[in-house]
Amino acid sequence: MDGPAIITQVTNPKEDEARSPVAGEKASQRNISLKKQRGRSILSSFFCCFRDYNVEPPPPSSPSVLPPLVEENGGLQKPPAKYLLPEVTVLDHGKKCVVIDLDETLVHSSFKPISNADFIVPVEIDGTIHQVYVLKRPHVDEFLQRMGQLFECVLFTASLAKYADPVADLLDRWGVFRARLFRESCVFHRGNYVKDLSRLGRELSKVIIVDNSPASYIFHPENAVPVQSWFDDMTDTELLDLIPFFEGLSREDDVYRMLHRLCSR
Repeated sequence: MDGPAIITQVTNPKEDEARSPVAGEKASQRNISLKKQRGRSILSSFFCCFRDYNVEPPPPSSPSVLPPLVEENGGLQKPPAKYLLPEVTVLDHGKKCVVIDLDETLVHSSFKPISNADFIVPVEIDGTIHQVYVLKRPHVDEFLQRMGQLFECVLFTASLAKYADPVADLLDRWGVFRARLFRESCVFHRGNYVKDLSRLGRELSKVIIVDNSPASYIFHPENAVPVQSWFDDMTDTELLDLIPFFEGLSREDDVYRMLHRLCSR
């Protein structure tokens, strides 16, 4: 297994630029587009990707039976014996569940040395120790602390646990994440690792997913709060801007009502 295969990431436009002049021109155009998007209302940017995917969701199932997992070859895996999350604790009773992505949402990691890395995590790959350099997204500490006060928070990443678990140990100093889910908890669907929220064991009307990759939530786009992919922009304020939105969402009985209302504005 090669190094990058343990981390599920989107492409960094700056790396595209370094590869070829043509790619560099496209990356520059994307960066200009991103800067324009940052100038828009933070709420309107949440919903730009909701209807771009014509993906048939899995069929509904009874509460006690999970839908089958789809393998890459089109066959079916046996469903797990239980839901992905344990029973809600007394501490989180009555709170909504927020599923939070890791890479390019909260941090950016690289096998190439980064001089200002917040963490350096050793990862064993095929008997060799590799160093992973991790940058924290600006305001991630404030974001996680506030989210932990308001919600039952779950880390859900398509990366492997051997990388993501030690990163989460260093990132989450407050114990915000009540559970951590990794690649093996995803459904492999049409070439993507999808985070199927119906497998969590929580009422879907009280589940929100925060993720930079629309492919991760194609089964439940109506539950998503999209964020822009982050690599190294230390002036980024998206996580900080999201806090007031989630404070309001925590008081709603049904997440769909607020998300649909904001989407229609």
